[in-house]
Amino acid sequence: MKFCKKYEEYMEGQCRNKKLPRVGLKKLKKILKRCRKCHQSRSVVGLSGDNNIVHDSSSCSQHQCSVCDGSFFPSLLKEMSEVVGSFNKRAQKLLELHLSSGFRKYLILLKEKIQGNHIALVQEGKDLVTYAIINAIAVRKILKKYDKIHYSKQGQAFKSQAQSMHIEILQSPWLCELMAFHINLRENKAKNGKALALFDGCSLVFKEGKPSLTCELFDSIKLDIDLTCSICLDTVFDPVSLTCGHIFCYICACKVASVTIVDGLQAANHKEKCPLCREEGVYESAVHLEELNILLSRSCPEYWKERLQTERVERLRLAKEHWESQCRAFMGV
Repeated sequence: MKFCKKYEEYMEGQCRNKKLPRVGLKKLKKILKRCRKCHQSRSVVGLSGDNNIVHDSSSCSQHQCSVCDGSFFPSLLKEMSEVVGSFNKRAQKLLELHLSSGFRKYLILLKEKIQGNHIALVQEGKDLVTYAIINAIAVRKILKKYDKIHYSKQGQAFKSQAQSMHIEILQSPWLCELMAFHINLRENKAKNGKALALFDGCSLVFKEGKPSLTCELFDSIKLDIDLTCSICLDTVFDPVSLTCGHIFCYICACKVASVTIVDGLQAANHKEKCPLCREEGVYESAVHLEELNILLSRSCPEYWKERLQTERVERLRLAKEHWESQCRAFMGV
């Protein structure tokens, strides 16, 4: 069975219970098919001698294709944005439910109409991961088809553009959180021998003392997320993911963003840049990786205990400095 048919069947099954955005593979393939026919007809005209114009497909590597670029890329961009937005929203709700307790958890269950038992949480997580992967594959395949028809690399260039716009679903911080969520659930249930996996091959790996999250997904997709803070050069503590996808310790990110831990990253100036990729405006919507924080605290207990003590001292010092400066400003000193 071809991937397009598999994709359509999967999305039809998902949309019976939930209205989920999707990549319009059929529509995009029709655009490319129309483009191919146009190119072929131009070539025939040129070869017959009726016209001196011969369409050279290789020219699409330097120039835009007037036949399909006006509809292909804008349509795909819109669909990718909707897909990643839906994924992020659903993953956030699921993880919020898993981490909540008491009356707050009851309110979430009542509002979102989600079952709160372990099996239901695992199933929802599995559905989310499958949704992310199958849409990532769909985008990869349609862009590959675009480049094949046009003999160009514009499809790959578009993929890079999508990554810079933060609509590449495999770059989502919520996928990283789901990976940590999976490992946490697996470890919680391992003693009972009833561990339910979201996806296979996901693990926390230490290489020369440096941790990373790795996950081998189907169709040759592999994720490898480095968990070393590039600012303090240690394992990330109280990790946050910036909108560019890079992960840092919360205190380290606050220092680089020139904000206090009291004000938080949302108070960062829009012109502040990520220390790795130098992209601006990446701090305001940073995501706190709570599941990853739990996973690392369990996997590195001695380091976590030591870091927690030093972190408390540092946070008290920074908070004291902040409120002293606020008092001086208020008093006009």
